[in-house]
Amino acid sequence: MEKACRDCHRIVESGKAVCVCGSNLVSGDWSGYVVIIDVGESEIAKKLDITKAGRYALKVR
Repeated sequence: MEKACRDCHRIVESGKAVCVCGSNLVSGDWSGYVVIIDVGESEIAKKLDITKAGRYALKVR
């Protein structure tokens, strides 16, 4: 089961307890996701304040 970081909302691989942002606050309770490929051109990335390409949860509980 994949988890999402409570700080940056990035989806992390199953089995990992630390996000690439350095946070160890990961949760299995999340919903929806968006994939950001080109951060500089993405209006969604700007609205969600995402600075790195990757998969992100829309809501993390």
